[in-house]
Amino acid sequence: MFKKIDHIGVAVKNLETLGSFFEEKVGIKLSEPEVVEEQKVKAAFIKIGESKIELMESTSPEGAIGKFIEKKGEGFQHIAFSVTNIEEKLAQLKEKGVQLIDQTPRIGAGGKKIAFLHPKSTSGILVELCEGEE
Repeated sequence: MFKKIDHIGVAVKNLETLGSFFEEKVGIKLSEPEVVEEQKVKAAFIKIGESKIELMESTSPEGAIGKFIEKKGEGFQHIAFSVTNIEEKLAQLKEKGVQLIDQTPRIGAGGKKIAFLHPKSTSGILVELCEGEE
C-alpha cells in the first residue's frame, strides 16, 4: 500500500553551500548529512511538517547523482513514495509490467529499504519506493 509522498530528491553540486543558504538565509535547518557509500552520495533532509526534501551531493563522478548533474545539472531528481511491504509492492508492480531498476530493495539514507522504478515506465520520472521508520 502507498502511504504518502515520503520526499522529493534534489541533486546538488555542494550540499554544504546549499545547506548554509537554507539555514542562514531562509531559516530552515538541514538534518545531519549522511554518506550512503553504496549509492556514492551524501544526503541531508529539509523537513517541514510532513514534507521532506532530500538534498543529494555525489561523492563520486561515477555515482548516479554525479552522472545526473553532469547530464542535466542541479535540480529535481526523483520523487519517493512511502510504502508498506516494499518487497510485495515490487512484485505487484513487476507483475503488472512495470520496469524496475531494483528487483529487490537496498538500504538508503536513514537505513530505509529503497527501490527505484525505471523512468521508462513512469513517463520519464524517477520514482523511489521506500519503507522504514521516519
